[in-house]
Amino acid sequence: MRNRPDSVMLFAAGFGTRMGALTRDRPKPLIEVAGRALLDHALDMVREAGVPRAVANAHYLADQIDAHLRGTGVAVSHESPDILETGGGLRHALGLLGDGPVFTMNTDAVWRGPNPLSLLAEAWDPERMDALLVTIPAENAVGHNGKGDFLMDDSGRLTRGPGNIYGGAQIIKTDLLHDVRETAFSLNLLWDRMLESGRLCGIRYPGQWCDVGRPEGIALAKAMIGGDHV
Repeated sequence: MRNRPDSVMLFAAGFGTRMGALTRDRPKPLIEVAGRALLDHALDMVREAGVPRAVANAHYLADQIDAHLRGTGVAVSHESPDILETGGGLRHALGLLGDGPVFTMNTDAVWRGPNPLSLLAEAWDPERMDALLVTIPAENAVGHNGKGDFLMDDSGRLTRGPGNIYGGAQIIKTDLLHDVRETAFSLNLLWDRMLESGRLCGIRYPGQWCDVGRPEGIALAKAMIGGDHV
């Protein structure tokens, strides 16, 4: 039983403070890489993977996200007056996303290789997983200098530790969201519970990935998708 999700949450509400002056007058998801907004790079993968329903959350300069998505069929979940973080934002959008597990995807990364959402759908097994994360081996992460987020055993189960980097794409069951008292909270709270039960799993991405969280990531991502990094 695969129980493939039919909706995706695109995280687009953040302030993008690491981008400095670039996000003074526009939200980070609308920064361009190779002539296209980061949000559009993410939407390309949503459409290519055949996910029928997409929702983007919005808080910082939300009117620009609204305008950019007008006429695309993507619903917008507004977070006001306060930003809700990933967990609170996902819970707030459930009325638009529908029941059951969902894809979630950050909008500040660029991928080169197989569609990560398609890989997730193929590997998803709800009988033994509460979430399935795309992780990036360090050698496939362009411009990333961190030590990594997760270790993975031979069955795909994750534990925290230096190793693979979380790529910002996953399938996650949403039931546990309702057990959190806080209004604004990170999905790390749910992951910690899943780690305790051995139901947080991952797959390794075989292509390349670039985090566009800082200004220098723009040129690196452009070079990567242009073929300058092999």
